[in-house]
Amino acid sequence: MKQIVTAQVAGKEVTFETGRIAKQAHGSVIVTCGSNIVMVTVVSSTRESTMDFFPLTVEFAEKFYATGKIPGGYFKREGRPTQEATLTARLIDRPMRPCFPEGYRQETQIVATVLSSDGTFPVDILASMGASAATHISDIPFNGPTAAAQVIRVDGKLIANPTREEVEKAELNITIAGTRNGILMVEGEANFITEAEALEALKFGHDSMMPALDAQEKLRELSGKEKRAFEPKQIDADLRTKVESDYTEAVKSALSITEKIERYAKIDEVAKEAVEKYTADIVDKDEKSARQSDVKTLIGDIKYRVARDLVLDTGKRIDGRSTTDIRQISCEVDLLPRAHGSGLFTRGETQVIGVTTLGTPDDEQMIDALHGTEKKRFMLHYNFPPYSVGETGRMGGQSRREIGHGFLAERAIKAILPDYEKFPYTIRVVSEVTESNGSSSMGTVCSGCLSLLDAGVPIKGNVSGIAMGLIKEGDRFAVLSDILGDEDHLGDMDFKVAGTRTGITSLQMDIKIDSISFEIMEQALKQAFDGR
Repeated sequence: MKQIVTAQVAGKEVTFETGRIAKQAHGSVIVTCGSNIVMVTVVSSTRESTMDFFPLTVEFAEKFYATGKIPGGYFKREGRPTQEATLTARLIDRPMRPCFPEGYRQETQIVATVLSSDGTFPVDILASMGASAATHISDIPFNGPTAAAQVIRVDGKLIANPTREEVEKAELNITIAGTRNGILMVEGEANFITEAEALEALKFGHDSMMPALDAQEKLRELSGKEKRAFEPKQIDADLRTKVESDYTEAVKSALSITEKIERYAKIDEVAKEAVEKYTADIVDKDEKSARQSDVKTLIGDIKYRVARDLVLDTGKRIDGRSTTDIRQISCEVDLLPRAHGSGLFTRGETQVIGVTTLGTPDDEQMIDALHGTEKKRFMLHYNFPPYSVGETGRMGGQSRREIGHGFLAERAIKAILPDYEKFPYTIRVVSEVTESNGSSSMGTVCSGCLSLLDAGVPIKGNVSGIAMGLIKEGDRFAVLSDILGDEDHLGDMDFKVAGTRTGITSLQMDIKIDSISFEIMEQALKQAFDGR
């Protein structure tokens, strides 16, 4: 049965409708604000899953008919997702993912389709709220709802969910998503704002989400399905006790190795030994495979607990640093004789080559976008080959991760570029990640800045950035500066902040727990300033 709920979101009427269209999906919602309409569906497989991760995919489909246009190009139809569509899909995915229950492994797909858009309300915000609403009213286990808001500042005034014209005049532009309890995701750029101003904008954005959260709760009351039963897989308690007793010290010893590849190899050696020990007497193939998976999971659990306890109990980290120490840094320039500018930035075991090429206005990128043709004078392209982490893998094309990390670095550097009137060149920066152990995107910012300086571009100031992490257990927490890959994987937060000495130019945050307090965010911003 059709149900509609209306809410006043940042002074604009937003409606959530369900029960009329796409009824075979497990959840379907049409979110509308004026002439802006986005349909969002969610389906989660009911078949038994053998995967050891949560296979969530999010698609954001831009339809040119939504703005009364016919697509350009030879085929005259929408093709592969644009960069903007890919970035929006990531913005939807990131706050939704931590809200599914721990251990949920069913293949799940969210599809957001832009049906109509006039630029007076950000359709990515409608899509994010719609994704939460569709999942919240479905039978899929979900610890939501979530909501999102775009916050800009124009002439010192904060505005939530602005028009496209207002965004063009903004000195700050961030997208925030979260639950009623706090923020789960941040993505944005700014013109040298202070940490206090960033925190003010985050609080303002979180407050503006509340009506959308209330509307989703009401929609669930009216049309929500009973949630399907879900119990995470339980590992035998006796096996857990034995593995923890036999291998905790071995994992502790392995985690004391500071060199990443050697540490990973030692952990793998411990896991292999444990698997062999606890599966040696099992004959049945399926039972043996299940036991192998359980033992590997238990070794991972020990690693998780030991690494976190080390930080909270001693204030020391895997590589021996304190919570605020930055790894050893080295910088080189003028590596490549034919490039206009090049720089090599190394921080610990993260290393990035940045290369700058200058061109004429004819080299500007032309983009056939939903609201018309756009030109880009500055481009940053981020490449993350598998050898940078000692692995093999597919080469060719860009992953969603590469697109997202490149865009974050592009936003960080864009603020320091000279005005077009003073420097009328098209600028392309390419990032080649050659080694990675934590925050290659912030390494990209630093190497890109080096290459711009080497190319003689009169930038407005040097820009750099680091990634902040978080270990939180109950009321105890520790904010970590310049995190390793392990600290990202085992921690509760990845908060990247880039800027100059005078202010922030870009920031990105993802939370793996329910939410974090503004007190923690304030400390993270302070440590990020000290670190950069």
